[in-house]
Amino acid sequence: MSSGIIIREVTKDIWTFSRPFARYGVFPVGGRSTAIKLSDGDVWVLASTPLCDQTKAKLGELGNVKYIIGADLVHNLYLGQFQKAYPDAKLIAPEGVMDRIDENLRFDGLLGRDPPDAWYGFENDIKYCYFSGFSNRDAAFFHPASKTMVQADLLFNLPAKEQYSKTWSPNPFKFLPLNPYSSAHRKFVNSHHDHEENMRRDAKTVASWDFDRVIPCHGDVIETGGNAAWRAAYQDFLN
Repeated sequence: MSSGIIIREVTKDIWTFSRPFARYGVFPVGGRSTAIKLSDGDVWVLASTPLCDQTKAKLGELGNVKYIIGADLVHNLYLGQFQKAYPDAKLIAPEGVMDRIDENLRFDGLLGRDPPDAWYGFENDIKYCYFSGFSNRDAAFFHPASKTMVQADLLFNLPAKEQYSKTWSPNPFKFLPLNPYSSAHRKFVNSHHDHEENMRRDAKTVASWDFDRVIPCHGDVIETGGNAAWRAAYQDFLN
């Protein structure tokens, strides 16, 4: 089903695929996949939404899908769809994802199990930082050429206006604001880790990146001021 999807070129070589999604069927947080065209012409996709016909058509226009990324333990619902459509692509996700899905998928990289300096092939264009101390075992990805950071549950920017812009939903914008500058977001970050030292290490790594834009899976894209937004949400781990 493809109703309500918004496909747009956020900046050169980066496309987003945004659509409605309600967590637990109640909270309208929205969903988003992100595709980045690499310098060699291949395509890297953080796959977090269904591979509908529109999504597949746009990816076909962009080039050969070489990398399928599962951003954390819970963004795994559609990895099977993507691998079936792009069987030659490398599937990379955090260790533990295979224990949460029923499908027998082939993983070419497991963050947390592989060595910290593992080389997957996209690193000339995209850096990554795996948060081993975050409860969902998220990873953040940095595209220096566009000064863009892409991630799933490390940073929210709610309400999800773009993701609900084509679909009616009861009061989607009255959802408790959860943006990087809110006290609610700071509390969320502080309550979703199980290893403070690792969180401090990884939060500082991301803060050291020179990004301006943040593309979250949940909520609107932060078009500018992204690094400051990160520092606001993770201030307790950066001091």
